[in-house]
Amino acid sequence: MGNYYLAIDIGASSGRHMLGYRKEGRIVLEEIYRFENGQTKQGSHLCWDFEKLFQEILTGIKKCREIHKIPCSMGIDTWGVDFVLLDDKDEMLGESVGYRDSRTNGMDEEVYKIISEDKLYQRTGIQKAIFNTIYQLMAVKKENPEYMQKAKAMLMVPDYFNFLLTGVKMQEYTNATTSQLVSPLTKDWDYELIDMLGFNRDMFLPIQMPKTVVGHFTEEIQKIVGFDCEVVLPGTHDTASAVLSVPANDDDFLYISSGTWSLMGIELKEANCSLESKQANLTNEGGFDYRFRFLKNIMGLWMIQNVKKELGNKYSFGELCEMAAECNDFPSRVDANDDCFLAPENMTEQIRDYCRKAGGRVPETVGEIAAVIYNSLAMCYAKTAKEIEEITGRTYGRIHIVGGGANAEYLNRLTAEYTGKEVHAGPVEATAIGNITAQMLKAGEFKTVEEARTAIYESFEIKKYKF
Repeated sequence: MGNYYLAIDIGASSGRHMLGYRKEGRIVLEEIYRFENGQTKQGSHLCWDFEKLFQEILTGIKKCREIHKIPCSMGIDTWGVDFVLLDDKDEMLGESVGYRDSRTNGMDEEVYKIISEDKLYQRTGIQKAIFNTIYQLMAVKKENPEYMQKAKAMLMVPDYFNFLLTGVKMQEYTNATTSQLVSPLTKDWDYELIDMLGFNRDMFLPIQMPKTVVGHFTEEIQKIVGFDCEVVLPGTHDTASAVLSVPANDDDFLYISSGTWSLMGIELKEANCSLESKQANLTNEGGFDYRFRFLKNIMGLWMIQNVKKELGNKYSFGELCEMAAECNDFPSRVDANDDCFLAPENMTEQIRDYCRKAGGRVPETVGEIAAVIYNSLAMCYAKTAKEIEEITGRTYGRIHIVGGGANAEYLNRLTAEYTGKEVHAGPVEATAIGNITAQMLKAGEFKTVEEARTAIYESFEIKKYKF
């Protein structure tokens, strides 16, 4: 047996520890631990429980020792935009506020008093989302200016967990770009912009690329988990890792990283910071090996996940897809990207209310609700594909869907139907695979990204859907 590599992939609703290794040229995955995640109300804010999450990280790492499969390296990826501020004693300043919190309401206007929305996009290439780090930091500056003054380090979420494991503070590139504070030209913090906004420039650490070694477990962590391990940076933004796992080496495709969010786009060698791109609400997030993820954030499976919970988890996602297919002719649609679906008190009622106000038929049954969600997502995918093709001046022959949403067969069929393109669905555990692939590239198991993607194609099931 070859070397084991551990991917800790933490999403907005759950996390998992996946071991990967090569066997007869193929990549083999083994899930060894899974846990729940989510934002909860703490005082007046929606927050993450970082202490609990870190304990889950350690519990999963200990599993490696229990099953006698010690990894030679490990990497952590999470969602983007969220961060912690650390003081001179490495203590966290304030609460672990999450991106769905309302503290950023109105903070876009505060930023635009300093730099216009158009100029901000031309500097960063990042799509406006009210939860971006830039607006969260403006909220900190307004509500708790003392935190901004005292901060000695700003760490994105995976970087914070790496610090707890190794004692080393290091900022990774792909996640940093989601802040809307990184220059696509220098691939570094836009310090001039940071100064303009009145943020504490000293808390922004040098940016490091995927494959960089963070360090080894501290002695304290080694005692807890029972072994030492090298911590390596993957693309710590989960979408960056997921896109690395797209099993294709040509450029005739769009991808959708399908999970709680759907991230749909292409890879570019240079960012497109044009106003036309901004108008379409496309973004240029950092990718592996200085590639740019030219994509749009779409609400994704967040809507159906909430409906499933509101039904008491009575139905599986597969059953919800089947019920939606039975109601395929239900005519109402919603704008999946409307802010009203970001954090509603009740997703089911929010969908009904949207349809009611739009003058459409109001979905009553579970199948009708699911049909509205899946058809609306596919409709949004088709619109996004058309926008990207118009801006790039070319057409793309197929769509690669990676991530958990690759299992949603009804949605995959709808995507092929709405876009008129062939859909290739898989691999499902895309983010963990991309995380492990980055570690394997660092270790020399693969010489190039192209070689790694070929191995991914040969290692995991890819289902095809034709329009």
